This record gives sequence, C-alpha cells and structure tokens, in this order.
Amino acid sequence: MPDTELGPILLGLARRAIAHRLGRGPAPTIPDDPRLREKGATFVTLTMDGELRGCIGSLRRSRALGEDVIHNAVAAAMEDPRFPPLSAAEFDAVTVEVSLLSEPEFLDFSGEQALLAQLRPGDDGLIIFSGCRSATFLPQVWEQLPEPQQFLAALKHKAGLPTNREVAGLMAARYHVRKWKETEAEAS
Repeated sequence: MPDTELGPILLGLARRAIAHRLGRGPAPTIPDDPRLREKGATFVTLTMDGELRGCIGSLRRSRALGEDVIHNAVAAAMEDPRFPPLSAAEFDAVTVEVSLLSEPEFLDFSGEQALLAQLRPGDDGLIIFSGCRSATFLPQVWEQLPEPQQFLAALKHKAGLPTNREVAGLMAARYHVRKWKETEAEAS
C-alpha cells in the first residue's frame, strides 16, 4: 500500500471512532495493514469553522498505530478538558486532522536563548519539561505563534511555568509530524 494511502485510512478510522462513540455508526475496524499494527504516536485535532474544537494525542509510541488513532479521536471529541464533549449535532461540522509523530529528539542547550536558536519555526513540534510539568505544541501551532520567543512563552504558559523568566533545569525535545486533514467536503 503506498504511503499516500495512509492518511485517508487514519482519517477514516478517526471519523468512524467518533461516529461510533456518538451512536452514529458501527465500531471502526482496523484494516489489515502492517503499518497500522506498528506502534505509533498520533494527535487527533478537531476544528469547527476554523477554530480548535479538541486535540488529544500521544507523545510516545505505546499502542499500535490504528488503536492510537481510534483512542485519540474519541478522546479529542469527548475528553479534551478545554471543551464540552462533542455533540451528535456538531459531528457533521467538525473537521478531523491526524498528525503522526516522529520519535522525539532531546535537545542539548544551555539557556532558553540557545534553545530558541535551535528551533525551526513551522517544522518542529516541541515538548518542554521542568520537574513534574510538561507541555507540547505540534508544529501546526507555529501558524498562530510564528516567533520562536512567542512560541516558547506560550508553551511555558501551557505547562504552568513562569513566562517572564528563564526556567532553571528546563529540558526540551523536538519532533516532526506527517499530517493529514479532511477537506470541508469530506467532513460533511
């Protein structure tokens, strides 16, 4: 199966998983494709009218790719704490995007300026860690936060870290994604 066919398969699994959870279809069946049995880390992002409606994912490859997409699709629709659960009435208006993450690569830096110098806007997803706090932004977030300082400050805020000063012991890892998004026609 060519790689270009992976995106539609993942998008279909995500949409069918949400439909099933809403009582609008049978449980999704994972196609017999060896790529879907390999461990994978995905994020499923839901948008409605161009606005975020849910986004949940995995940073580590702990489940088979097909299972990970199904789990994260339902979680994005029903368990994102920023939003109420998706309703059946909203289902046809929501657009699904699936991001397949590469293995994170830890970055070596001394100070946040050195970290900022290593970032590749538009390309890098970033995970930051400090003590028991952590947060991530997918590479797509660069579209809203194109400046590295702005991107890092917002990510620190998301992690509950101070944004007005350097965080001692901050660690970071970057990753890349392959992403697929439904067109408006596919969503309805």
